[in-house]
Amino acid sequence: MNLRKILRLATMLTAIIGFHAPASAGDVEIVEATARKSGDNWTFSVTLKHGDTGWDHYADLWQVYAPDGTLLGERVLLHPHVEEQPFTRSLSGVVVPDDLDEVVIRARDTVHGVSPQEYRLKLPR
Repeated sequence: MNLRKILRLATMLTAIIGFHAPASAGDVEIVEATARKSGDNWTFSVTLKHGDTGWDHYADLWQVYAPDGTLLGERVLLHPHVEEQPFTRSLSGVVVPDDLDEVVIRARDTVHGVSPQEYRLKLPR
């Protein structure tokens, strides 16, 4: 087999393997977050960015924690956002203790689990 045929075969195999390899979306990234107090409760809006590929790999959750690790609230994301990146979702009715001036937001995807990123948000008091 000559060199030209070998290179053509190698190119074809690379294309076939690449076409069938699963897409790598990586960890979910928290791009931005805001908090607004209304009465005794808070509303959080969180913007996530993730290379959602479909039902097999997508950002599926973000959570609000007190700095000591106490879970204050969570927003479950029920479907992939393949065509909507980045995207923002809100969560209302979160009770935040009056002595807290900051919360920590974490996000998760269906393949990698909880992202190592911690987004610290100062609360507007």
